[in-house]
Amino acid sequence: MPTRKIPRATAKRLPVYYRYLNALLNANKRRVSSTELSEAVQVDSATIRRDFSYFGELGKRGYGYDVESLIKFFKGILNQDKLTSVALVGVGSLGSALMNYNFHQSTNLRISAAFDPKPALANTIKSGIPVYPANELKKQIKEQQIDVVILTVPASQAQKVTDDLVEVGVHGILNFSPVRLSVPENVQVQNIDLTNELQTLIYFIESNHMDNQENND
Repeated sequence: MPTRKIPRATAKRLPVYYRYLNALLNANKRRVSSTELSEAVQVDSATIRRDFSYFGELGKRGYGYDVESLIKFFKGILNQDKLTSVALVGVGSLGSALMNYNFHQSTNLRISAAFDPKPALANTIKSGIPVYPANELKKQIKEQQIDVVILTVPASQAQKVTDDLVEVGVHGILNFSPVRLSVPENVQVQNIDLTNELQTLIYFIESNHMDNQENND
């Protein structure tokens, strides 16, 4: 495990490296260079070497990186050697789509419980996942010892639900609501704003078009 805190940007790239390394192993590739990794994951080789340097000497100059050794190392870093149960709060359109996505087919993650206030969904099974009424949230999270939650509730409910989750010991929230949540320092929140991501994508597309037009003039 790392002995010092790594940058958030580096942490977000680690699963990308891990997935590609597994693809290499499945293709019987035993060794890879930072240049080869760079071309595959679209991260420049200097950044890859810097990311890896946070964890010590993972490769050898002139040799590159041993694929199996890297997979074993990152498997431990990312806790891929144990199953992590995740809860989902809010079984609307987005929540249902996430429940239909089979995390456990390629990772150590699984949604093991879902919660929603709609009476029609209470105590049902959806996509193989039990759906509990909202008033059982704190009880089930605590009993099932769930530490990570995906939040897909309306903005008006987001902070109240978050407060309940923090109260029963949740330490990680993947937040799809448009609200910036207030949490203690020991709770990590990853905000996923689909509108913002799309607007950013459109901005870069338009910028590229403008650059291409200027170059052609």
